[in-house]
Amino acid sequence: MLQLEGYDEGEYKAWIRANRDKIVSLHYGPTSEKTPLVMTDRAKRLYKVHRQLNGLLLALILIISVALYGKSPYLSMVVFAVLCSVVHFYQYAVLIYANRINYPREMEINHGFFVQAQNKVRDLKKQGLQVVGITGSFGKTSTKFITSTVLEEGFRVQNTPSSYNTPMGLSKVINNELDEQDEIFLAELGAKVPGEIAEVAELVQPSIGIITAIGPTHMHLFKTIENIQKTKYELIEALAENDVAIFNYDNDYVKPLADKTTQRTIRYGMENIDKLDVYAKDIAVHERGSSFTLGFKEGGEVHAETKLLGKHNISNLLAAASVAYVLGMAPEVIARGIQKVEPVEHRLNIVDGGTGIIVIDDAFNSNPVGARAALDVLKAFEKGKKIIVTPGMVELGDMEEEENYKLGKEIAEVADYAILVGPKRTAPIQKGLKEAGFDGDKMIVAKNLDEATASLGKIAVPGDVVLFENDLPDSYDEG
Repeated sequence: MLQLEGYDEGEYKAWIRANRDKIVSLHYGPTSEKTPLVMTDRAKRLYKVHRQLNGLLLALILIISVALYGKSPYLSMVVFAVLCSVVHFYQYAVLIYANRINYPREMEINHGFFVQAQNKVRDLKKQGLQVVGITGSFGKTSTKFITSTVLEEGFRVQNTPSSYNTPMGLSKVINNELDEQDEIFLAELGAKVPGEIAEVAELVQPSIGIITAIGPTHMHLFKTIENIQKTKYELIEALAENDVAIFNYDNDYVKPLADKTTQRTIRYGMENIDKLDVYAKDIAVHERGSSFTLGFKEGGEVHAETKLLGKHNISNLLAAASVAYVLGMAPEVIARGIQKVEPVEHRLNIVDGGTGIIVIDDAFNSNPVGARAALDVLKAFEKGKKIIVTPGMVELGDMEEEENYKLGKEIAEVADYAILVGPKRTAPIQKGLKEAGFDGDKMIVAKNLDEATASLGKIAVPGDVVLFENDLPDSYDEG
């Protein structure tokens, strides 16, 4: 968990406070984690320091036991065993101190990688490399992969894998993968606190910046939407005077950022088309994808087909089309690239398990806009029962309870069955479902994912549609 929290002591302590019961259970047997530990070089260094610290503690305990009760070997052994048990129980605290000891060395190593990557990007830009920075509260990873596919119709593209969006993740890709053959580098820029976008922008030095969307994510860290807006706008502030800023003009929190920008701006969306540079209209969303008219203010219109589900994915496609437009690609070539885009794993993609049950996997999502888009997709299916499995939305801060209550009401309008993971955390969803008149017999509350899956197996039959919505915390269990 320390690794999943980016070795951030504050985040790790917050997880500890929220999962004390789970930590106690771990002392009595193993548990299965959704995301396993990856023994990176940093993890190996931390493990070594952690082991050395434990060795010192055991030596100290032995000395204390012998010094105090050396005349009574039996009592000395009992004290030694009790103190060892205490150290064992508080291993998470020992790990925190090991992480503190390791921190200065890690910062020194990280800085070296950062400077190396920064210099490499600077040299490659002199040879013609275009760097595209992508940020947003949500949609940035999907937009990155979509943009890569579209741009590959005309350029050699290098992008960051998965959700690599931190200085060290980006530095690793730049140092190990990026070379002089690449014409475009797509960099996803993530942040949990103000200033972090500015740091990664300083590293990748973008000439094109995209803000995909802004909404209430990581609210326990950002506190206000205004803080999120300022942080995401750090990408635009990092652009030079002649660079290009691309905005999702359908998003109410992005729109004012676009309007105050002095660089060349490209606005994309599906609303108020007369104000947009890149737009989609005549949108038809069906069970296996979408079709729409793709338009460019100065480049005409073209018919586009995609395998992606949901209007929010069309928004991501428009972001990609905007980059391609800036880089001079023809509308027909852009549409051809759009047709080749494959769904991103865990982001509203259909999984065919060969059972005849249609599974829509949107487990990575955790925001209100994405959740509503997923329900729209579920609603589009006309045959079979519609079943949703969800723990609700997380990391929304003070808005979490209200947003999950709204989600419950919206689920009631679409789903035939609702399987909710976590009795306590899904209480607002339960309330919303009940107030919307949802059949109580078709609302199933499970304590963990295994129990939810077992309940699903009793309900679903071939022809049914199951939506896995929102991310489930690792080993989440309220039992």
